Amino acid sequence: MLPRKLKNFMAYKGLGNQKRYQGQIPEIELPKLTRVLEEYRAGGMDMPVKVDLGQEAMEMTIKCGGHEADLYRDFARAGIDKVVLSYSGAYQRDDDCSVSAVDIYCRGRLEEIDPGTAKLGDDTEESFKYSLAYYKLVVDGEDIIEIDAMAMKCIVNGEDRLKEIREAMGMFTTV
Repeated sequence: MLPRKLKNFMAYKGLGNQKRYQGQIPEIELPKLTRVLEEYRAGGMDMPVKVDLGQEAMEMTIKCGGHEADLYRDFARAGIDKVVLSYSGAYQRDDDCSVSAVDIYCRGRLEEIDPGTAKLGDDTEESFKYSLAYYKLVVDGEDIIEIDAMAMKCIVNGEDRLKEIREAMGMFTTV
């Protein structure tokens, strides 16, 4: 069995995919999901183990093949999750030709604009880095991972991995 390889993708901005960047974005650095793990060793332990201290900050970078004024409009916008971005990728296996839809939905804020170098006669490229507060991965219509920083949720394969911690803290319960 051959792996699924990215055949094409589309990037969108706004709720309901309001703005489509067809033909404008040659590359996206998708969010990296990383847990903060710290070594811990105490008496009676032969070696340290790594304990989970939560989720690392998430980022996504969009590279444009030229000047895209619309993306500049979100610079210094208030709110940690006011910019809505999504990625839809078509991944195909070359042995059985099956295609999988991989969708990533994000909310965040524009952190950095890199306008690149302006040199006459050279190709241009701009990049936009977003700090994310929300991430959701959907593969072929199935929710795989959902991370919501402000709701303190980390749902993986339908299992809410932070539910008991929220309940122990009294979050989202009526008093």
